[in-house]
Amino acid sequence: MNINLIESQLKQIDFHVNPGNELVTIKWVPPVFHLIGWGTDAVVVQHPDGPDRVFKVFARERLHKKENEYDVYQRIGQSPYFARCFAKGENYLVLSYEEGPTLYQCLEQGIVIPEQVIADVEDARTYARSRGLNPRDIHLKNVLLQNGRAKLIDVSEFLQPGDDGRWDHLVQGYRDFYHLIKGKKIPSWVIELVKKTYYMQVTDEFSVSEFGRRFVQLLGLGKRD
Repeated sequence: MNINLIESQLKQIDFHVNPGNELVTIKWVPPVFHLIGWGTDAVVVQHPDGPDRVFKVFARERLHKKENEYDVYQRIGQSPYFARCFAKGENYLVLSYEEGPTLYQCLEQGIVIPEQVIADVEDARTYARSRGLNPRDIHLKNVLLQNGRAKLIDVSEFLQPGDDGRWDHLVQGYRDFYHLIKGKKIPSWVIELVKKTYYMQVTDEFSVSEFGRRFVQLLGLGKRD
């Protein structure tokens, strides 16, 4: 792998961040790369010379997040619950390529999410806390399903204080309502509607049970044994 050549190609990736915690806008990615994904701060690409690695390329104004994320990965070390970080560059991290659908994609495709995934994420959170980290911002798009187990692929907020409660709410929703949609394909517009409504309504007094019941009625899911 010619890292100097790859670095020059990485610098050609053209994208910019957006306000309001929206996803980045990608203008151009050199065709040598395979675009794996993108978030609010960075894009993730794969190079054919290193199929077991990905490059997470950060926007210029978000380079401090690259340093924070590198620090988190250094603390995590090797763990079966997290991707690995092998190196950092001027504006990128080199991470292990992790296969498998996200939990979001599982809902879209009707792939069953086993109880083991919930247990694995709880173990991952416990491990992260033991390393002096604050595991937060864990949601459907940054947990992969790998051979029936969970793999967390985004640790960018693990140095931030506070508990956003998102994963705990997802777990309660899983236990109370997942049996109604288990194995069913859920359209992305439905998932997005639930997500946007959640963001508008979530407060300290938020009730997952009440929120879920309203959507069960709205979507006509009913009860299933």
